[in-house]
Amino acid sequence: MPIIKSAIKKVRKDKTRTIRNKKRKIALKALIKQARTNKTAKDLQSAFSALDKAAKVHLIHPNKSARLKSRLSKLVSRPSLESKSKITKSKSKSSKKVSVDPQKSVKKNPVKKAE
Repeated sequence: MPIIKSAIKKVRKDKTRTIRNKKRKIALKALIKQARTNKTAKDLQSAFSALDKAAKVHLIHPNKSARLKSRLSKLVSRPSLESKSKITKSKSKSSKKVSVDPQKSVKKNPVKKAE
């Protein structure tokens, strides 16, 4: 048990912060799970918003937020296998080869020396 007055206050504050952070993390995980299962734009938007807010208040690291948002967007915007098979790439036109004569090379101007 802390004896100093400020240490006692810190223990009280830590308890309330822990409870608040735990509630926020549970809500965040629920939104992420909902976005993964439903795969709708509305759920994705709410998950992105929650991730940004969690990173802003230092609940999670900003890089973790970015990583989770990237994974969620890949999940939702991933095209189905059927649409992939329908897409075909167009063939590009072959470029014409240009022949170069060694006799027609560019002449260099001689460098004038300062006198």
